[in-house]
Amino acid sequence: MAPLRFSGASVGLLCIEDLPPCLSESCGTGLSACRHCAAATFLPLPGGHELRSFRRVACILGFLYVGLALAMAFACLVDFSFGNESAAGFFGPVLLTALFGLLCILSYADPEELQLTVREAFLLTTLSWCTLPIFGALPLLILDISLADAVFETVSGLTTTGSTVLAGLDGMSEGLLLWRSMLQWLGGVGIIVMAIVLLPYLRVGGMQLFRTESSDKGDKIFARSGVFMRNLMLAYLGITSVCAFSYYAAEMSWFDAINHAFTTVSTGGFSTHDASFGFFKNQSTILIAIVFMILGGLPFALIIQALRGKPLNLIADEQVRLLVAILVLVSLATAIYLRLAQDMPLGQSLLVAAFNYASIITTTGYAYGDYSLWGAPVVAAVLLLTFFGGCTGSTSGGIKMLRFLVLWRSLTQLFRVMVRPRRISAIRFNGAAVSIDVRHSIALFVVTYLFLVALLGLALTGFGLDMVTAFTGAAQAVGNVGPGLGEIIGPAGNFASLPDGAKWLLSFGMLLGRLEIFTVLVVLDPAFWSE
Repeated sequence: MAPLRFSGASVGLLCIEDLPPCLSESCGTGLSACRHCAAATFLPLPGGHELRSFRRVACILGFLYVGLALAMAFACLVDFSFGNESAAGFFGPVLLTALFGLLCILSYADPEELQLTVREAFLLTTLSWCTLPIFGALPLLILDISLADAVFETVSGLTTTGSTVLAGLDGMSEGLLLWRSMLQWLGGVGIIVMAIVLLPYLRVGGMQLFRTESSDKGDKIFARSGVFMRNLMLAYLGITSVCAFSYYAAEMSWFDAINHAFTTVSTGGFSTHDASFGFFKNQSTILIAIVFMILGGLPFALIIQALRGKPLNLIADEQVRLLVAILVLVSLATAIYLRLAQDMPLGQSLLVAAFNYASIITTTGYAYGDYSLWGAPVVAAVLLLTFFGGCTGSTSGGIKMLRFLVLWRSLTQLFRVMVRPRRISAIRFNGAAVSIDVRHSIALFVVTYLFLVALLGLALTGFGLDMVTAFTGAAQAVGNVGPGLGEIIGPAGNFASLPDGAKWLLSFGMLLGRLEIFTVLVVLDPAFWSE
């Protein structure tokens, strides 16, 4: 077969100029690497290869469904151990999810050969995040809520957004509360894996600058990620365990400690109480939450390096320093403002400001008091921080610190070039030069992100929502933040009263934001599916 070549074309955002062919009889991937940018891409394949490709994706989806069913079964056992009747509501979803997963696994004859190409990985990522919430929503239907509510709650859980349509959490069964928390914890693992293993191929997350072994530009996307996956799970489990023990030492019950550890480290924000952290009177729980929310907002690739004896890598990272600096500055400024404007004691004002800002900037979504009552300057700061997010490669959402750093340095470079046109200077992050294609991709991402928030907010006004609710709801959904602003979806409210159509739109916005937008757009590109 003669090799097929494309010149000056593109697949999604991936450069495929002057590609060497990869269509030999021994290689069924159709994947090549561009000699200019080392980005992996695809050449057309015969139909048989495409069918085998889809079966590989379905097989791995099957393993994810079975894993989800096992997690459901564990929540069911917890419910049963507490003697709750709601335990019976897990039986059907567990069996259905497990059976469907097994059928998907059996669709591929050789599960030992499951290394994915880049295109298959994009397809798997999109399908998994869009289908897992449907199965995960089934146990929540026992609460006699609509399908829109159940899917919204599950999407919010898996994307670690933290928005909720449920009230009466204090009287809800232990199994269902644990299931919500487990969804966020499992979603946090998936977010980190996606950010560090897959997103370097999109070149919009900046993770390729970390040069982890899992982001090598090989012909198989998971070919060298085994060691990283193992270290990730150990680090994630370890941090969650320390968080749970810390909460328990701060006088939380074991059940509350485990649930809040799940949702703190994953920067998810679900609580077991309607009052969220306002339920707990011991202020040490607030301090613990601040520490572990910040940890959840840091790059896990660097956390793993720190745990392996290289803590200076984490401390020296520029986006980590920017995150901490912003949090310290806005917390101090708000504490002084609350002391002067509302006569709140300085220590208390600093604590509540640091907690709420850490919750917003890491997109955790916990609430501690109603900050919308603290005055216009605080509301404006919260709205601005909704767009920031934590660090690239963390469990947090938002635009992320690295992208803001690159954009700011690109802007300052533009000003310098305007004054001195012959001046040549490179934009660097942590001492490494940021290539022009990464800079352009990041700029396109931010523009697309803001456009999506505006478009989603405009669509929400069509359901009769006021401007504040619509546009802050859109911003929190795409940023995976949790609470919005206003009387309805503010920190003291929830999303239950919104029309079902608005909830479906917000669910779609949460998924788009969690998948970093371009992951979905690549799959929707007709070139992705062309023969």
